[in-house]
Amino acid sequence: MQPARLFAVMASLAITAVTMPALSAAPLKPSKLWPGKAPGDKGDLPAEQDTSGPKSGKVADKPVIRLGNVSEPTITFYPAPKNKNTGTTVLICPGGGYSILAYDLEGTEVCDWLNSIGVNAVLVKYRVPKRPGTEKHAPPLQDVQRAFGIVRSKASEWGIDANRVGILGFSAGGHLTAMASNSYEQRTYEKVDAADELSCKPDFSILIYPAYLAVKEEGDKLAPEVKVTAQTPPAFIAMAEDDPIRVESAIAYYLALKNAKVPVEMHLYPTGGHGYGLRPSKHLVTTWPKRVEEWMDTRGLLKAGK
Repeated sequence: MQPARLFAVMASLAITAVTMPALSAAPLKPSKLWPGKAPGDKGDLPAEQDTSGPKSGKVADKPVIRLGNVSEPTITFYPAPKNKNTGTTVLICPGGGYSILAYDLEGTEVCDWLNSIGVNAVLVKYRVPKRPGTEKHAPPLQDVQRAFGIVRSKASEWGIDANRVGILGFSAGGHLTAMASNSYEQRTYEKVDAADELSCKPDFSILIYPAYLAVKEEGDKLAPEVKVTAQTPPAFIAMAEDDPIRVESAIAYYLALKNAKVPVEMHLYPTGGHGYGLRPSKHLVTTWPKRVEEWMDTRGLLKAGK
């Protein structure tokens, strides 16, 4: 090979080595949240499946897994690469209107991104759709509360910091994130095992285009089920002003946190709509992952724990 050609190839390989993100370790096998049936469930749903069809919309020219009929909730642990693992962990709650879960767009792809910045991820496959006779968020909140206890119980085994476990949710998952951040003093189900003796309070929260947090008919006041206090964990919020879910959802939660003197950072963008996950587009709102990374860094969450 000619010297000039050899140099060009080696330079290209060097650039690739620098710019490629560190490969994530393989995720662990999904773990059931409940030893039997989930609380209150009758097991009468059709089989769990991707509900997307030929006419289902794409995001950034890619399809989306719209997982429906979830009756066996699970968590899947995605460990960050050992050479950059900070010990910080984030539970991921995909959105989908409490009807389905956007499982890759707002789930697995987010886990991979968190791993790339040294953060462990736990993908929560919570129950959908809404169960008759219950609040839309009630079974999912049970699943998330249970998940926090199990994750913290695995801290030593998984090599994570039990005091740096946060939550990130999209759309309905953003509402669920707010619920988990303000409903933690008591479990909403009967104790199952020792994992339920550990805290289910997030150490921090990230809400991306959250839904259902403002009551339009009552002057866009905060949804009554979300009980913000001075003990609510710090939050990051991002949303586009042209979001059909209405940006007032994010604003209502931001104002409640601000008034309670809870540390909060919010980014509002002029365009971008809803349901973009972290797939890049021409809209600046899809730069939110970089803003989250900066926010986590300023809070010391991207530094390896002791």
